[in-house]
Amino acid sequence: MDERKKNTLYIPQGLKTRVEIFDGYGKEELFKTIIVTLIAGVINIVSYAIFKNVVFAVVFMLIVIAGSVMMLTKDKTNISVVDQVGFIIKFARSQKKYPYKYQDEWK
Repeated sequence: MDERKKNTLYIPQGLKTRVEIFDGYGKEELFKTIIVTLIAGVINIVSYAIFKNVVFAVVFMLIVIAGSVMMLTKDKTNISVVDQVGFIIKFARSQKKYPYKYQDEWK
């Protein structure tokens, strides 16, 4: 009994290797959110110049900021929505047919 306890391996889970603002959202995600917000801000300024709609401009910016935070926040498995979409695109582009040449191995 003592020998089994002595040889057990403890693997900690849920360790964070980076500083996070809140669970799953760190400095890298904040930087990406700022970039998305700046791009959306330019689009918003152009759309406001054309349509002169203040309500749309405000709601658009709120949706962009909230949406980018939600999509970039990582879950317990350290994968965000953006990461998952990237995995799906990578899989869709990968080779799925493996042509081979039949050879009689008993010859």
